[in-house]
Amino acid sequence: MDSPDMISVEDALERILSYFERLEPESQPITEALGQVLAEDVGADFDIPPLDNTAMDGYAVIAGDTTGASESGPVRLSVAGELAAGYLYEGSVASGSAVRIMTGAPMPDGADAVVPFEETDEASTGSASGGGAPQPRTEVQILKAAKPGANIRRAGEDVHKGDMVIPKNTTLNAAQIGVLASLGKAQVRVYRRPTVAILSTGDELLDVGEEIAPGKIYDSNAYSVASMVREAGGIPRRLGIASDTVEALSAKLREGLDADMLITSAGVSRGDFDVVKDVLAKEGEIDFWTVRMKPGKPLAFGAFPIEGRKVPHIGLPGNPVSSMVTFELFGRAAVHKMLGKPDWERPRISAIAKERITNTDGRRVYARAIVTKEPDGTYTASLTGPQGSGILTSMALANAFAIVPEDVSAIEIGDDVECLLLDG
Repeated sequence: MDSPDMISVEDALERILSYFERLEPESQPITEALGQVLAEDVGADFDIPPLDNTAMDGYAVIAGDTTGASESGPVRLSVAGELAAGYLYEGSVASGSAVRIMTGAPMPDGADAVVPFEETDEASTGSASGGGAPQPRTEVQILKAAKPGANIRRAGEDVHKGDMVIPKNTTLNAAQIGVLASLGKAQVRVYRRPTVAILSTGDELLDVGEEIAPGKIYDSNAYSVASMVREAGGIPRRLGIASDTVEALSAKLREGLDADMLITSAGVSRGDFDVVKDVLAKEGEIDFWTVRMKPGKPLAFGAFPIEGRKVPHIGLPGNPVSSMVTFELFGRAAVHKMLGKPDWERPRISAIAKERITNTDGRRVYARAIVTKEPDGTYTASLTGPQGSGILTSMALANAFAIVPEDVSAIEIGDDVECLLLDG
């Protein structure tokens, strides 16, 4: 029978998140700020673009000079000069003349349109006459009339001086990093990334690179959880492996008490050598240690007091799948709260079950599934294979959790099933 002390997933999440707050702001180079949350409004100190400029390679002209131009009746203009991006044209464009201009170059005074090369004789003849180095053109034939403003990007059409461009509490994506660069911002104020200390426990564990031995297994949990921390936006710090003694575990745990959150895996169920709960009870505080879910029932949560603060601790189960499922549901949420992200929840959809998914003991089941969008627009969910909590490949193949509620004994083939999408 399940323990009467077992709590729901929602209760566990609420209690865990109550221990966490958004971390303090820091100044960060924009190259390092991807995925962090802005701690300030970012405004513009100048127009972008700062001057009218050309959107095309071509010729800056007075639009009225091109009236009636066609391939059969081109308009001839003298070429008064050439202008590359990053430079200003000295003088102005007079009637009957044009300036050869490259994309991004500021518009010369007097010109009010740009005729692309493709609409001039340069498209067929090029800018060189004969062989050798290109020779400056003295004349251009316009093959299509231009309207005033054609192919011109106006000053401030992207951003006006004084505009608030990116508001506080925005999670920075790649495009917004580009906008910050366009504003000349080398640094930006963002909420600090949390450091998460990760400790594995168990005499049976070996670190990767060590030689395998009878009765031993490699520690996969530290690496999968560290990767999930990094994916969520945190900074993982692996503490290694602690043996199954109170003394060894206590010593290793103290190495992680300067972190923002402490994660352990294994040592939280009912076995004689499950010492994490004992250490937590002795040196810290336990909030709860069982959750009504499968996999992931033995989940210990509490905190270690140190120097006037409390370091929250999540004790994940030892089975690899259980460890990943519980971190996904609880650890990831804690990392996002410390980052100040308000929209951390994964999307959920309804899919049609292609296999039977059972629930044998009244806990909420998180079955590893592959959700597929069918040609008719509906979604289907198939299991990734055997669902044992030690079968890590069931997680490696999954892009979703298919959820069976506590009070449902089975999802039958063809039933709707709620799916939490892991890859968006």
